Amino acid sequence: MSSVVQLIRSSALADAPYASAATAPPASRLIFLAGACPLDDDGRTVAPHDYAAQAARCVETLSTALEAAGATLTDIISTRVLVASADRADLVTAWDVVHTAFGDHEVPSTLLGVTVLGYPDQLVEIEAVAVVAA
Repeated sequence: MSSVVQLIRSSALADAPYASAATAPPASRLIFLAGACPLDDDGRTVAPHDYAAQAARCVETLSTALEAAGATLTDIISTRVLVASADRADLVTAWDVVHTAFGDHEVPSTLLGVTVLGYPDQLVEIEAVAVVAA
């Protein structure tokens, strides 16, 4: 099933690896996802000190939550990627994993460096909103 999300790029803005905006038809159903965290099945943080591995686990968690809601990554209309670091290289490491997982579906996204996240040893969290046909 194809996504109802329409990605919008503006030639008046700098080229970026994500759309500058996205829309969905009026008869769509929004899915607000909790922040996807890098937790294993027992609730422990995976891969302490590894930004890439935690980002990958967050994408897996996000995909599982989407599946439960009847959606996939291509139904996401926006993301916010939170990275517990003041070092830009750590943010880019996490972003590269997330961007690769989304492939050509380059949704509007915000990448933020934050002081701390909620779980012990947690370095990455992904917030997302998805949309599917009603």
